[in-house]
Amino acid sequence: MFVFNDCRTDTRVRREAASLADAGHDVTIMARPSNPTARVGDRELVGSVEIVRVPAPHAWRFFWTWLRYPWRMRRWWVDRVNRGLHRPPLGWLEVVALAGASLVTLPWIAIRLPFFARARRRPGAFGGSTLDWVVLWRFVVLGWANRAAAAAPKADAYHGHDLTGLQAAGRASRSHGGALVYDSHEIFLESGPNATRPRILKRILARNEQRWAHMAAALVTVNRSLATELGRRLHPARTVVVHNAPERWNPPVSQPDLIRAATGIPSDEPIALYHGGFSADRGLEKLAAAVLQPGLERVHAVYLGYGSQRSMLDAMAADSRFGGRLHILDAVPPDELPSWVASADVGVMAIQPSTLNHRMSTPNKLFECLAAGLPVVASDFPEMREIIMADPAGPLGIVCRPDDPAEIARSIASIVERPSEERNALRARCLEAAHARWNWESEVMGLLHLYTDLEKRL
Repeated sequence: MFVFNDCRTDTRVRREAASLADAGHDVTIMARPSNPTARVGDRELVGSVEIVRVPAPHAWRFFWTWLRYPWRMRRWWVDRVNRGLHRPPLGWLEVVALAGASLVTLPWIAIRLPFFARARRRPGAFGGSTLDWVVLWRFVVLGWANRAAAAAPKADAYHGHDLTGLQAAGRASRSHGGALVYDSHEIFLESGPNATRPRILKRILARNEQRWAHMAAALVTVNRSLATELGRRLHPARTVVVHNAPERWNPPVSQPDLIRAATGIPSDEPIALYHGGFSADRGLEKLAAAVLQPGLERVHAVYLGYGSQRSMLDAMAADSRFGGRLHILDAVPPDELPSWVASADVGVMAIQPSTLNHRMSTPNKLFECLAAGLPVVASDFPEMREIIMADPAGPLGIVCRPDDPAEIARSIASIVERPSEERNALRARCLEAAHARWNWESEVMGLLHLYTDLEKRL
């Protein structure tokens, strides 16, 4: 398997790998070091699955940083000068050379700074410009793909996660002749910063994706809507849907009240929980705005996770308007997560309809809430509506407009204000749905059948 992250918290990749290993396959995951600028990789054995972390190329970074953002070189310059001053006489010559280089660089800084200032005034431009994105794709993504493919052991199948992993898996398959499997967790070109890139660049990557997908024995993806859309775009030979549901979980007889113990929330005040990545368009601000709505004066919003929006959440939690009813908690290990989720009163996932990818999503947190017996308030998107509202035993929560804090608030209230008997029955229904349908033990069967069929071709 190939995945373009460190594979420490990627539960889907680790679950798939562990399940295939348990079924008798030898599985190696090719990943990246946790430090994206690391020059040395590492290895880790998780059960019987080996994770090999291969660093991306780094030589390009020095030149690109000097060319685009020369003022960022100041720390490197200071370190080199300090080192040179303590290594006479050759070190002193190096300091003189650095001083000359800095004089040459100063005019370039003067030229670049106006563009830098203008970029900072354009939302999303600084640190993520299209030019930077192209360079990162060329030297980091494709550079890592070449290295990971070269370092991978010879195998009967090469399984690429998302378009970044597909690049490496395709190269390894072409070199060694093993079967290629494309595991698309989302519509990659409609996700995150990729969604806003120029159409011509996305078209180039789309053709690259189509080329590798046509070579693949199968496409694996996370829900039916994505299977349909990716099928239209890629025309795969075979499609397998594997939802990101966790393993079945049985709550202990005496369930610990972990969130209240960590935050001091009184036992008679409800908890609306968001857990997972703190990133844009996940409805973090909408949940905060919802608890300020009339009728939710006693409800506390708890954010359990990590990500780039942490500072924004910390600032909101300190805002006196919320009266101490916003709480930010660090992420917990996956095996502890069900107990934490179960100690809330409702799970909230007001994902915004900002991209096609979001509108087709079935986030991990949805299934994690059901697995813990926690009813949900979720965006009224087709896949989530089907899971939550069309369950044979009855609704597993409420769907609502994710961009309307008042509607989110009413949905939360409709759950937490129910009599205790009704709330308990709803929680039991969520847990039963997870045990009967939305669990990894059921979902992984499609993946195992795929690899059984691939094995027959050998």
